[in-house]
Amino acid sequence: MNKWKFIGLIAFVALWFITAPLATQGQSPEAEIARYEQALARLDARKDSIQSLLEGVKLAEVRQAMDALGYPTDDYLVHSAMVLSYDEEHEQARWVMHAITPDVIRGSVGRTNDFRPDPKVATGSAVEADYFIKTQKPDGSYEYDGFGFDRGHLAPSADFRWSYTALSESYYYSNMSPQRADFNRGGWADLEDALRAYVYRNPENTLYVVTLPVLHNGLPKVERSVNGVSVPETYIKVALDPVNERGIAFAMPNTAIDKPLASYAISIREAERISSLNFFPAVEGDLADRMEQSFTLSDWLTDAMLGDAEPLYAPSLPRGHFNTTQAARHVGSGKEVTVCGTVVGTRTARSGNVWLNLDRQYPNQVFSVYIRKEHLVNFSYDPERDLKGEVVCIKAKVSELSGTPTMRIENEKAIQPFELD
Repeated sequence: MNKWKFIGLIAFVALWFITAPLATQGQSPEAEIARYEQALARLDARKDSIQSLLEGVKLAEVRQAMDALGYPTDDYLVHSAMVLSYDEEHEQARWVMHAITPDVIRGSVGRTNDFRPDPKVATGSAVEADYFIKTQKPDGSYEYDGFGFDRGHLAPSADFRWSYTALSESYYYSNMSPQRADFNRGGWADLEDALRAYVYRNPENTLYVVTLPVLHNGLPKVERSVNGVSVPETYIKVALDPVNERGIAFAMPNTAIDKPLASYAISIREAERISSLNFFPAVEGDLADRMEQSFTLSDWLTDAMLGDAEPLYAPSLPRGHFNTTQAARHVGSGKEVTVCGTVVGTRTARSGNVWLNLDRQYPNQVFSVYIRKEHLVNFSYDPERDLKGEVVCIKAKVSELSGTPTMRIENEKAIQPFELD
């Protein structure tokens, strides 16, 4: 018997036993009201019991699915709906894996805020005193002396709002990492929202997520932290949708995020290179290649999230400078002109050539920049990585390629930063 038939049978039997006694006739209205109220109370109790059984089955299903994908390392702790590997040296998880299931759409469990040490960390996890000192005042209220960082969730509590047990466990200090407030409440929260939004748009699919601080020797510690909690410089979040056979990752600095989410998107393979971890190791062969080597941003982010930028206001540009809308006027003129805009998309083609799109993402690009593979040695930085999200001015001739105004440049001197007033 499968799990759903089993749960349905329990519900049917429970309902029969509860309602059967109601057939008694000849009682006074008061007695009948009392009997119905008692029946409703028994029904509520049975409903809670069945809900608990159902939640247990769903939690087991999530863990089974994560087991089938595999974990980044062999040393890990298993909780109800998240699995993590704890790093004693840095006093936080090296990685946390969880699932965003379609149940998150209907979930209604609120924040529990029951921060506490993780009882499964044998060496002892971080504690409250690693983040702030709390002193009770005479009137019973508390005074807080913070150490300058938020207790940032790695696996966000909102992803577990379908299960009180799982949501409460997300408040273990093993799932916390010291994040700057403007990061935790800004760009990091936007990324968490974006992945939940993906499940809303794909309500039949479960998204599997691995979140990690990039830990290494030499990281600063939280001052006054009793256990010496390290402050990560970078966080990575990896997402996999096995049903649609697609995956993506995001690498974000622990600071205020002022660029679109799309600027921080990378492939899962790139995330593995940065972290020296193998995500979802049980996924192999061609399937792994399809899900881990590349991604299409429009599959993961809505148009609003893709980070398209408005063309720069033309009258505000210096003399002889043009925005991306004006660039089309100079196609084929044979003269070098300076075009300014925001680098909203970058990619390296299979040939090794690098493409930059200004103001509009592919496939709706309005202006592109092309750097041949052999000319990348003329750059002291990685154009694909380091220019994403930057506002720049580029000087070269404008030609047309597949209907898009395009510049071909050969060295970094052709690109200059543009500071907006």
